[in-house]
Amino acid sequence: MTRGNGHQSKVHFQGKDEDFIIFVDDVKAVQNWKEDRSIPLAQVVNGFKIFVTHKHGAQNAYDEASKQVLENEFGSHNEDECMIKILEGGSLQETESGQRQGPKNETKGARQAH
Repeated sequence: MTRGNGHQSKVHFQGKDEDFIIFVDDVKAVQNWKEDRSIPLAQVVNGFKIFVTHKHGAQNAYDEASKQVLENEFGSHNEDECMIKILEGGSLQETESGQRQGPKNETKGARQAH
């Protein structure tokens, strides 16, 4: 597979003040976890980070959620507890990215306006 191509699965949770995103291994892993909670979160999520989009939906730039933002939204800053709430109440989204966007090599001569 060409670098930059790939399949991406995430869970988008629309909170009161922020939108939250967590990346998951795949949709099937989340569905299996919802049916059997004995499956460890490590087999479901792809990295233990929670991101916020600053109410710009699931397709924009992400920033890592601060403990204060998590506390305000979920009543806890424990990331495992917050991830469980996001997985339970969020919507699954899958995307298939094509190739990388943007110029391939900025140093190839006079391709840019000066």
